[in-house]
Amino acid sequence: MRPFKYTNAKDVSTATQLLTANPGGRFLAGGTNLLDLMKEDVERPNELIDISRLGLDQIKPIVTGTLKGGLSIGGLGKNTDAANHALVRQHYPLLTQAILAGASGQIRNMATNGGNLLQRTRCPYFYEVSMPCNKREPGTGCGAMEGINRLHAIFGWSDKCIAVYPSDMSVALAALDAVVRVRDAAGQERTIPFRDFHRLPGDTPEKDTNLAHGELITAIELPKNNFAEKSYYLKVRDRASYAFALVSVAAALEVANNRIVQARIAMGGVAHKPWRTLQAEQMLVGKEPTEANFKLAAEAAMAEAKPLEHNKYKVELGRRSIVRALQIAMDGKRS
Repeated sequence: MRPFKYTNAKDVSTATQLLTANPGGRFLAGGTNLLDLMKEDVERPNELIDISRLGLDQIKPIVTGTLKGGLSIGGLGKNTDAANHALVRQHYPLLTQAILAGASGQIRNMATNGGNLLQRTRCPYFYEVSMPCNKREPGTGCGAMEGINRLHAIFGWSDKCIAVYPSDMSVALAALDAVVRVRDAAGQERTIPFRDFHRLPGDTPEKDTNLAHGELITAIELPKNNFAEKSYYLKVRDRASYAFALVSVAAALEVANNRIVQARIAMGGVAHKPWRTLQAEQMLVGKEPTEANFKLAAEAAMAEAKPLEHNKYKVELGRRSIVRALQIAMDGKRS
C-alpha cells in the first residue's frame, strides 16, 4: 500500500470541498472494497477523506415531493441496518434479500449503502496489475477479451472492457426504480435515477458511474410500489457462501385478477451495470402469470445477449434464472 494523507471530515460540506479540491483523493466510509484495492495497488489515492462519522444513516419515510410515500435510506448507513430495518423488510423485501445474498455478516456490518453502489468490478484482470486493463489504466487494452472470460459480460460490453458489476444490492435497487440523492461542494443537491447512475463501458470503462468528482451520496430513495408480496432475488454462483453472481435476477410482480399489472426484472453478473430487461417487463404486462409467459419474457430478455468465448453458458442460465425468479416471486416467497 502506498503512502497517503488521512483527513477526518467534520461535516458534509467540508468533505465534498476537500475531495473536489483534490483530484487524487477518495472518500473513505466502510472501506470494504477500497482498502482491498489499495492493498493490491489497483487504487492509489493520495488522500483518504473519512466520511464515516457524518451521520446520513437514517432510514425514514419520504413525506414530501414526487416520491412521497416511499422510503429514504441514508447513504452512510450500514448494509446490515438497511437489510434488517422493519420498513425495508415490510415494503421492499427484494432489497433485503439482495443485501443478505451479497456478503458475510461482518462485511455487511462495515459496508455502507452508498459505498455498496460504488463497488468496482471483481474482474481478475482488473486486480492483476501485471495485466493490461483499460479500466485500471486507460489505453493499455483488455486482458479479459482474449483471456479467460467465463465471468464476464454478455450485455453492453465494448472492445475496451467486458467486466461485470458486482453489487447485489444495486440489482434490487434497479428493479425498484430507486433514485440516488447526491450533494456537491457548493451544497447543491441533485437526484440521479438509478438507471442512469452506473455507466456502460463504451470508450471510457474507467468511469463506473455518472457521479462528478467530489459529489457525495447522501441517500437512496425508493418510490412506493405494490411489489412487496411478489418479489424475489435469485443469485446463481459457483459456491453458496459469499461468491459473486454468475447470474442474478431481481424479479417483482404486481398481479390483480390473475393478470400482471406491472413487472420488474433486473439482472446482475451480465453487464457493466445492473441490467434492466425493459422489453421483457413490457411483454408481461396484461398477461397471466404462467410459466409459459415467463419463458417468453426470458427469451425476450436474453435476445440481445452477445456472449464471449467462455461465457456462452450465461445465456441459457439467464433464461432459466429469470423464469425461476418470476415463479418464486409469484408464489410469494419472502425472506
